[in-house]
Amino acid sequence: MTADKNIIAQIEKATSVVIDGSEVDTEVKKIVNAVHALSNDDKVKILLQAVNRIDLTSLKGGETFEDINKLCQDCKNLNDFLKQDKTVYTAAVCVYPASAQDAIKSLKDLNLRDKVEVASVAADFPAAKLPLQTRIDEIKLVVGYGVDEVDVVINRQLALENNWLELYNELKSMREACGKAKLKTILATGDLPDVKHVYVASMVAMLAGSDFIKTSTGKETVNATLTNGVVMCKAIKDYYAISGRKIGLKPAGGIVTAEDALQWMTLVDKHLGKEWCTKDLFRIGASRALTNIITEVQSLSAH
Repeated sequence: MTADKNIIAQIEKATSVVIDGSEVDTEVKKIVNAVHALSNDDKVKILLQAVNRIDLTSLKGGETFEDINKLCQDCKNLNDFLKQDKTVYTAAVCVYPASAQDAIKSLKDLNLRDKVEVASVAADFPAAKLPLQTRIDEIKLVVGYGVDEVDVVINRQLALENNWLELYNELKSMREACGKAKLKTILATGDLPDVKHVYVASMVAMLAGSDFIKTSTGKETVNATLTNGVVMCKAIKDYYAISGRKIGLKPAGGIVTAEDALQWMTLVDKHLGKEWCTKDLFRIGASRALTNIITEVQSLSAH
């Protein structure tokens, strides 16, 4: 597979973009300050929206059917804690390929299959070091199971070597293997050396046809940071300007508190706009944060 001249030109253009670190830091401070300025009512509203953007995830390995069934039940039982008039669901469950069919069955049994998506990691997650064809075969496997979304990791070595065209070709092959399923491409930002690499990797992933770009596997030493989120939002805006295509954002890893969720929701609102704040264009990999969000909503609602 060889990219056409337009793609090559777009990749070259992306590599020439200058990312001003001080400007990025300023934007991060603005987001943090904006969250601090929110009223309690606004925090509750935003946190409830955040719940609906969560990919409820179980990627420990060795999950049983009972584990996955409980995960799916947790998507539904939120109203017992949130006390809302309208039923609230998480956006998706995200599991290993070995659990994908269990998740589909559980959601069907719970009458949630039309409300909650099933995402599976694939393509040798989280290492992404096996041969390309082996990674593609795993994508085809989970697509055959009937998943809605596939989360893959970029070949980090190609990014570190600035071999962007080869990375594009790999991701383009993965996009084709996904068929109708959405492709969420994990950039493993904590393993990239700087924000410039984060920007270029974002652009390459989108040019290759990714439906979402995602910060992290959750297994790197450094996971989702607002700094990288600002840079990824810039790339999403730049890509939209040249293509007219809206690409989603998914921060994942290290998002633990209600404050974290508020910051990411605010980032997307400020940098991409409210049209990006839907679950079709914004997800949060924040399973550990869900309990904290529920507790915070209960606390804020009581005041």
